[in-house]
Amino acid sequence: MTKPLMILIAGPYASGTNGDPALMRRNLDRLEEAAWPLFQAGHIPMIGEWVALPVLSSAGASGPGDPLAADVMYPTAHRLLQHCDGVLRLPGESKGADQDVAIARERGIPVYTALADVPGVRQ
Repeated sequence: MTKPLMILIAGPYASGTNGDPALMRRNLDRLEEAAWPLFQAGHIPMIGEWVALPVLSSAGASGPGDPLAADVMYPTAHRLLQHCDGVLRLPGESKGADQDVAIARERGIPVYTALADVPGVRQ
């Protein structure tokens, strides 16, 4: 590998949680589980919520259920995709992750559906 790839980890965050913070945390934990193997392989893992949630908070929003979230959550991932070299799409229903995949494919960015498919990742 000549340079580290920035890989957007996409999957369910709010989907299927009915706004329950504990379930959203569990979903974020699942996304974050993929971060270490990517990092170990020399890549830069990125999760949209890592950026969007502090932005949302600094805007004075009450959390992901706040009306302002629509202006922050999905747009953050879309902006990140301008800098990402790949997307790792984890299993689970997620409108946002599906949008990330569609944008990546439009831009010719590789989409991986398993960690083992990402260059350099050992499992």
